[in-house]
Amino acid sequence: MKRDFKNEMKLEFISKSSNEAFARIAVAAFAAQLDPSLEELADIKTAVSEAVTNSIIHGYDKKQGIVKVVSKLTDNEIIIEISDKGKGIENIEEAKEPLFTTKPNLERSGMGFTIMESFMDKMEVESILGLGTKVTMSKIIKPKTVNEEEEFEVLSTN
Repeated sequence: MKRDFKNEMKLEFISKSSNEAFARIAVAAFAAQLDPSLEELADIKTAVSEAVTNSIIHGYDKKQGIVKVVSKLTDNEIIIEISDKGKGIENIEEAKEPLFTTKPNLERSGMGFTIMESFMDKMEVESILGLGTKVTMSKIIKPKTVNEEEEFEVLSTN
């Protein structure tokens, strides 16, 4: 099924942890076109952070590579693909289990996919050993209600 996208952006950067914040902010700025709530925006930023961090830490494992981010907008949804050409995931179902990790010495290990799934409406992981991994996530942005818009106007005029 071919989808009609309102807008699309692509971003590539080297797999340095300092670029994780850049990716998060760039996707959030792009998502702002859908007028998400602060909570929806925070969810998107958190999920992007987790996916990019996984690519950097697990995909490339101290080697330098390229992380690619593609974001697409429909009328009320953002679709985000984060991919790498790293080492891939041996067992995706096992990797998605809460607390499963290949890096037990790291803080918060083993919760990346669980966090992505809980903050986004959909998440899919595709991976081929030795070729890389692609995480595709989407979030429906709920339309603002009249009360929220009036509340915003009251707050912004004070």
